[in-house]
Amino acid sequence: MKISTKGRYALRLMIDLAINGTESYVPIKSVSQRQEISEKYLEQIITQLSRAKLVKSARGAQGGYKLVRDPKDYTAGEILRAVEGSLAPVACLEPGHAICDRAAHCVTLDLWKEIQDAIDNIVDNTTLEDLVKKQEKKGM
Repeated sequence: MKISTKGRYALRLMIDLAINGTESYVPIKSVSQRQEISEKYLEQIITQLSRAKLVKSARGAQGGYKLVRDPKDYTAGEILRAVEGSLAPVACLEPGHAICDRAAHCVTLDLWKEIQDAIDNIVDNTTLEDLVKKQEKKGM
């Protein structure tokens, strides 16, 4: 499993909103400048996050985007899955994937499940608030 640029940027975008959107909506243009990410690319990502109901938007001069919940109520896993889909390391562990005839005897399937469990444990137990605190310690 490899997290794409979209997944990495989605986390950076959400961290930026958590830090800068506590009082008002944050324009994508300002996120783009701070994060040095293309505004067009961020617009694609924010659309997915909005569809997943992780952010809300406002139009107009004071418009932009804002978190729907407190940073402590988001996990890195839910943010990544909103833009990446499944985080399964192999196709046979994808949700809805048909179980193959070899599954009962496949030792590598056990390995893939262990890898997935480890990944899920990390991303589902790391909150956006945790990431914000780490970002603040790094001084950015």
